Amino acid sequence: MIVDFHCDTLYLAEKYGRDMTIKNTEGHIDLIRLEKGLVHFQVFATFVEPEFMKKDAAAKTLKMIDKLYQAIEKSDKIRLILNGDDIDKAKDEGKIAALLSIEGGEAIEGDLSLLRMFYRLGVRAMTLTWSLRNDIGDGVLGCKDCGITQFGESVVKEMNRLGMIVDVSHLNERGFWDVVDLCDKPFIASHSDCKVLCNHPRNLSDKQIKAIADKNGVIGINFCPDFLKEDGNATIEDVLDHVEYIAKLVGAEYVGFGSDFDGIEKTPVGLHDASCFPQLIQGLKKRGFNDDEIDLISHGNFERIIKEILH
Repeated sequence: MIVDFHCDTLYLAEKYGRDMTIKNTEGHIDLIRLEKGLVHFQVFATFVEPEFMKKDAAAKTLKMIDKLYQAIEKSDKIRLILNGDDIDKAKDEGKIAALLSIEGGEAIEGDLSLLRMFYRLGVRAMTLTWSLRNDIGDGVLGCKDCGITQFGESVVKEMNRLGMIVDVSHLNERGFWDVVDLCDKPFIASHSDCKVLCNHPRNLSDKQIKAIADKNGVIGINFCPDFLKEDGNATIEDVLDHVEYIAKLVGAEYVGFGSDFDGIEKTPVGLHDASCFPQLIQGLKKRGFNDDEIDLISHGNFERIIKEILH
């Protein structure tokens, strides 16, 4: 079984009217390909394009959330995950578990009441920033010397109180260390890779990886070729390299998958869409990971986070 903690399918559904409940010839994810890929748990992120970040961010986010609710109404194969018990219920029912995440805190438009309303609509995770600056802090393309804002501090604390997963992918390093100090629960990097293997601004240093592990968090390996290999010509073996690197550095208990499917234009050779996840499992076996370690990496680690944080 597979947990994939990041995709941008709702963004494509809202922008192009794509129906994820039927087989698509474009993109990377639909219910048919998720089932073929043994993905029993998919996190659906909402992403607001930069031109809407200062205007209509909340409205755009609501439209993407509605796309998931439309899919749930149309198909009997999806269960929305609101708490840890829902994971087991989805398994028992043979449904794909779907968790809502916001990619970039600009969606709450500087207002904690909007954060709480998104929570009431089912959102259970949020990346604090995309790559640019917002009211919470700076992304990797923003100010390097600026940390989490005073408002950002209140966001992290409120997410901890509500039972929402704090996600530091895209956040700049200064802000990252602020989250380490602020967050009193495990946090994640839903779709990031290892800077030692590929020196990209979006990737994590060894020190950051260790800090996430020290907080009992999880890192989801991103399939974007530019994050996997500096020349951008990545294969499935490069994804496995990043998984193996984290497992050796801090343990198999702190790494999983965050594909970024439908948010990347190019995919690694051998991982063209969600149906290819079983090849990753076979690759882990070939590299000597035992069944217990593979269970942790494929689904157990992120399920642990969800059951610990979601009320």
